[in-house]
Amino acid sequence: MFEMSLWEWVVLLLGSLAVGLSKTGIAGLGIFTVALFASVLPARESTGVLLLLLICGDLIAVPLYRRHAVWPHLWKLCPWVAAGVILGYLAMGHLQGDKAFQRMIGGILLGMVAIHLWRQRQLARDPDRTNDRVPHRMWFAALMGTMAGFTTMVANAAGPVMILYMLSMQLPKMEFMGTGAWFFLAVNLFKVPFSYRLDLITPASLMLDLKLAPMVVLGAVLGRLLIGHINQRLFEALALVLAVLAAARMLA
Repeated sequence: MFEMSLWEWVVLLLGSLAVGLSKTGIAGLGIFTVALFASVLPARESTGVLLLLLICGDLIAVPLYRRHAVWPHLWKLCPWVAAGVILGYLAMGHLQGDKAFQRMIGGILLGMVAIHLWRQRQLARDPDRTNDRVPHRMWFAALMGTMAGFTTMVANAAGPVMILYMLSMQLPKMEFMGTGAWFFLAVNLFKVPFSYRLDLITPASLMLDLKLAPMVVLGAVLGRLLIGHINQRLFEALALVLAVLAAARMLA
């Protein structure tokens, strides 16, 4: 069982609220939630707890955006994402001790932040032509799909990879949200048996998820209501700063 202090419960409740917000359009909070959960729970077990909360958020996001998915982009990624998940599963099976796993998550978080910052810099330099430079060939889908599968399996941190991929496809806002919603629901469900075999999903983690799930629902509802009134750049900047600090702490 997880034994936590009051402040740790507060962190998990805020993290669960952020899960819901991230699923309904507040980009950048996905990395933040990974960092929050890994800073309070054992790094390895935190991925299993967070996985089921992410699925809870996905089940809310899909009905909201179900008609806007661009399926050809999803089908192109499927085999590569599956391969990445399997690679992540094998990597997790060979890691011994919580410290090694904590350092892997910290490294992945820093890598995902770097990708996100690179994307923002490219867009700032040339907002009209950045997406045209990103290749649309099969090798790009293979690279992005494998990276997304691996990072989502070991750290639930595929968000920045998928943002980069979907922006390169020049998807309008609603298609962006719909494609992402279906992608993450499918991938997170696909990860469940692998996480179970790694003992990341346990009776204790399920009990904790049941306590935190209402905050995910609340976050998803708030995100949908407030998306037009929230300064998204400020949220992303704060999330990235906190993620970097959490990652540095895990790597120390």
